Amino acid sequence: MLIKILTEACGVSGREGEVRQLIRGEVEGYVDEVNGDYMGNLFAWKRKNGRPLVMLAAHMDEVGLMVMGIDNEGLLSFSPVGGIDPRVLVGKKVLVGKEKINGVIGSKPIHMQEKHKREKPFPSKELFIDIGAENQEQASREVNVGDYVAFDTATVPLKPGVLQGKAFDDRAGCAAIIEILKEDLPVGICGCFTVQEEVGSRGAGVAAFRVNPDIAFVLEGTTASDVPECVEHRYSTSMGKGPALTMADRSFLSNPRINKYVMDIAERENIPYQLRRTNVGGTDTGRIYQTKSGIPAAGFSLPCRYIHSPVSMLNIEDYNNMVKWMKAILYDIGKGGFPFERID
Repeated sequence: MLIKILTEACGVSGREGEVRQLIRGEVEGYVDEVNGDYMGNLFAWKRKNGRPLVMLAAHMDEVGLMVMGIDNEGLLSFSPVGGIDPRVLVGKKVLVGKEKINGVIGSKPIHMQEKHKREKPFPSKELFIDIGAENQEQASREVNVGDYVAFDTATVPLKPGVLQGKAFDDRAGCAAIIEILKEDLPVGICGCFTVQEEVGSRGAGVAAFRVNPDIAFVLEGTTASDVPECVEHRYSTSMGKGPALTMADRSFLSNPRINKYVMDIAERENIPYQLRRTNVGGTDTGRIYQTKSGIPAAGFSLPCRYIHSPVSMLNIEDYNNMVKWMKAILYDIGKGGFPFERID
């Protein structure tokens, strides 16, 4: 399964090479040209000179950690890369550096903690990674300061139609674009697999400047809030109710004309969808639509429970409907369905 292959790869922000190579291998033979840039973005061009040109973007990177020190006992201090809640870290298995050294995130044993600290989560600075080394010298032979650390999580079915794994944000979006590129669609497409989204969407602006598309669609993962203690009317999205169209977030205010266009297509094709109902966070959509003189853009998200953690959940039908929705939009654009003119 393509999602399994991509999600089990290590690709913390700034070290997306393993993911990039997997994607390149998947799309070569289905597109006209595959190339990259200095940032590490990957571009897969199909009908390269065709117009209108649609940019499909998904980010390759995932949240993770970076080794910041090695103490006398051989334990590794670290800092988060991207937004991670430290409450989810203790006891999790990790892979350290290029050699994927096995480790586990540890903490001071609870019976040795001061009473007033037992009811509070550990901050990251009080956690460490244990690779089983006896001392600093031994650990330093396998690990360096600056090494990246990824969660060691297998992608497996939780029950029929539901997957658990890591990095669904946004390897699921990458997998969807790969599927789309393998189909012969009547429109020019540049599949853009971007870098460093989790640390500020750094790759997306560079990619959009290079591609200069007529319109861009970003395929993302987002929070599914349908879990206990979340008030239903404040849910962002719910698993199993279809992909979500973003109305607004910290980086982006959606365009009503584009919204109506894509929602009309979903309804015509009987594709279930929902609206993302919170405005926190930001995605590559915001960076792309502010590039050059402004690029028309829309953000589509897959609901994922426990996002930005060592393990999350994804509904396969939501994923399939995202692919179906995007293909229907691209077919319609190829037939002249979207009016590409400046908004006055």
